Amino acid sequence: MESALIALLVLAALVIFVIAKSVTIVPQAQAKVVERLGRYSRTLSPGLSILVPFVDRVRATIDLREQVISFPPQPVITADNLQVGIDTVLYFQVTDPRLAVYGIANYITGMEQLTTTTLRNVVGGLNLEGALTGRDGINSQLRDVLDGTTGPWGLRVARVEIKAIDPPASIQDSMEKQMRADRDKRAIILTAEGARQSAITTAEGQKAAAILSAEGMKQAAILEAEAERQSRILRAEGERAALYLQAQGQAKSIETVFQAIHDGKPDQGLLAYQYLQTLPQIAQGDANKMWIVPSEFSKALDGLANLGGAGEGKSWMDVPSPGDGGQGNGGNGSAKPGLDTSSWFESQLPRAADQPEAKIELSSITDSAPAIPTPPPLSQVKADVQESGPAADPAVRQQFDVPDQGEAPQR
Repeated sequence: MESALIALLVLAALVIFVIAKSVTIVPQAQAKVVERLGRYSRTLSPGLSILVPFVDRVRATIDLREQVISFPPQPVITADNLQVGIDTVLYFQVTDPRLAVYGIANYITGMEQLTTTTLRNVVGGLNLEGALTGRDGINSQLRDVLDGTTGPWGLRVARVEIKAIDPPASIQDSMEKQMRADRDKRAIILTAEGARQSAITTAEGQKAAAILSAEGMKQAAILEAEAERQSRILRAEGERAALYLQAQGQAKSIETVFQAIHDGKPDQGLLAYQYLQTLPQIAQGDANKMWIVPSEFSKALDGLANLGGAGEGKSWMDVPSPGDGGQGNGGNGSAKPGLDTSSWFESQLPRAADQPEAKIELSSITDSAPAIPTPPPLSQVKADVQESGPAADPAVRQQFDVPDQGEAPQR
C-alpha cells in the first residue's frame, strides 16, 4: 500500500509538471518565439498557448511596445576640428519578433553603434555653429539611416533626438564672450538708434518751432506794416481834410473881407490909415540899416488929419445914427443883412471814423487788400475853386491851374 501510494504521488507530480510545461500565457503587447527541437517553430501571440512538452521551448520574449533608449555622450569631431560630446535619444519599436531574435544577436547594441557611426558621419561635415543650429537636419538624417538599416532586424525607428551637444570648456568660454560681445553690440546699436531718433525728433521740433516763430514774425511784420500803412493813410486823409477846410476857410475869409470892403465903400482916409499901420512892419527887419521916409508920407498925414476932423470934413470916428438916411451903411439907404456862417465849417469829406481804413479787420490782411477811398476828382476840386471866385487863395488857384476870374477893384 505504501509503495502504491508513493507511485501514485510521483505519477501525479509528473502529470502536473507535464501540464505546466505544455501551457504558457503570453501577456498583452508581448510576443514569444517558440523553437521545436532547436528550430524556429512559431511566434506566440498574447493569450493562452499550448506547447509540446520537452519538444517545444520559448526562445525569447519580445516587447512589442515603442521603446526609448538614451545613449551616453559620444565624442564627435566637427568640420572645424573641434571635439564635442553629443547625447542622443532613440525611439524604436519591434515589428517582427522572429527577425529581432534571429536577425541580430543584440539589436540594442547594434543600434547604439550604428547611431554613433552615423552621427559622426553627419556632424563631421558641419562646423560647430552648424551643428548647434542644425539639430533638425541631423535628426532627420539619423532617422533615415537607422530606419533603413534596422529594417532587416525587424525594427522600426520612429525618431532620433539629439539631447545635448557639449563643446569643450574653452569653446564654451569663447562662445559666451562672443554672445556677450554680440549683446553689447546690439545694446550699443539700440542706444545709438535711440539717440539718433531723439536727435531727429528734437531737430524736427526745433524746425517746427522756428517755422512757427518765423510765421509769427511774418504775420507781426505784416500787421505792423498794414497798421503803419493805414495810419499814414488816415493821417494823409486828415491832413487833406484839414487843408481842404483851411482852403475853404481862407476862401470864406477873403470873400467876407472883400464883400465887407465893397459894402463899406472905403475912401482915401482909410487907405492912408492902413498905410500908416504897414510902415512899422516894413521897419521891423533885422537887416534894415536905413529907413527912408517916402514922399507920400506927408500926403498920408494930411489924409489922416482930415479923417480926424481937421478942416470941414467929418471924423471917421463919428458913427451915424440909425435914422441918418443910411449914410453909415455906405449911403445906399438900406441896412445890409448879417453874414450867414452856417455853412462855413461844413466839409464834403466823410469823418475819419467812417473811412474804410478805420473799419478794416486784421483777418482780412491775408485775404484781400483793404479798399482805399477814392479822392474826389480833379474836375470837382477845380469847380469848387472856380465857384469861390476872387475869394479863392491864389496859391490854391495856381496849384489847380484855375484862371483868375477877375481882379479886385483898385482901392
